[in-house]
Amino acid sequence: MIRVVFNQKGGVGKSSITTNLAAIAASQGKKTLVIDLDPQCNTSQYILGSFFDREEHDTSIAKFFNDCLKFKIMDKDPSDYVYTTDYDNLYIIPASEELYELQGKLEAKHKIYKLRDALEKLKGQFDEIYIDTPPAFNFFTLSALIGADSVLIPFDCDDFSRRALYNLIENIEETQGDHNPGLSLEGIVVNQFMPQAKLPAQVVQELADEGLPIFNSKISSSVKMRESHNEGKPLIHMAAKHKLTQQFIDLYAELKAA
Repeated sequence: MIRVVFNQKGGVGKSSITTNLAAIAASQGKKTLVIDLDPQCNTSQYILGSFFDREEHDTSIAKFFNDCLKFKIMDKDPSDYVYTTDYDNLYIIPASEELYELQGKLEAKHKIYKLRDALEKLKGQFDEIYIDTPPAFNFFTLSALIGADSVLIPFDCDDFSRRALYNLIENIEETQGDHNPGLSLEGIVVNQFMPQAKLPAQVVQELADEGLPIFNSKISSSVKMRESHNEGKPLIHMAAKHKLTQQFIDLYAELKAA
């Protein structure tokens, strides 16, 4: 299964959701790969901690795309770009700030299907693949959607996020029609949820009434997430018994049951 975590709005928890779902999958024995397509590199920093080097390009998604530009026929195995983490069963192809410079060159050379081709090979080597995308519907996001099986949408419970959600779903449907008919919207992940507040519950209920696929498991707002980021450790490895960790475990169980 190849899942893309996508939202055009920044600060909605894409990196947190990508990293923690992948880490839980790995902790449950699934050989799991994370691909970080966001040049901000937050997911790479989160998973690799102090070992992450923004200037290291030998094993990165930027190195992969550079090679796509360099060679007419790619003879390298995509697993050559994979970095082994300190966590059992968890692997990553890190991001790089070089992605900012590469986008225009890749678009000019029509390399939009190269990631899909790599994913087809990687799918046979990993049980689950999670892709973190930039907060924009750009070349890298479209590349990921073209090669994925499903999309997870992180959602903050406010009116701005709700308005952006409809446009985001249109982009997914357009990608389905033009490039990837097998792509599905697996569900909307409600993040930074405050159950005691009236407005978030109202917004979530209205979206559910519209027939949108809202996961039952919601991710609360917690300082523990910030602590997890600062330590460079996914929650399952930093605070396995914490309420926030259990919410991610419940969310992952929903994904498996679907």
